[in-house]
Amino acid sequence: MRGTYTRVGDYYLPALALPAEKEKHIGVWGQRHTKYLKQNHKVLYMNLFTSGRLNEYLASVDAPAVDMFFRLATEYSDRQGVTEQLKSKKILMDSKDE
Repeated sequence: MRGTYTRVGDYYLPALALPAEKEKHIGVWGQRHTKYLKQNHKVLYMNLFTSGRLNEYLASVDAPAVDMFFRLATEYSDRQGVTEQLKSKKILMDSKDE
């Protein structure tokens, strides 16, 4: 297997390029997972990154995490008895304090 090399000064360096990766939106949960992978699973992070599958993987982590967050927030607000009327009343009370 032969590759191409570029001369830089006195050295020949391999001309490497990462594979093209489809752009996908990565939200806050995907960004947090990226940080986690970089700190705790460096080999997995580098394998995903160099194979061009990192964005796809992070998008697949982010979507269920967003759904879970909103589901948990809704369940918690229902359990605590938070209603739209209560939230608007709280906003009005906060604006009077300023």
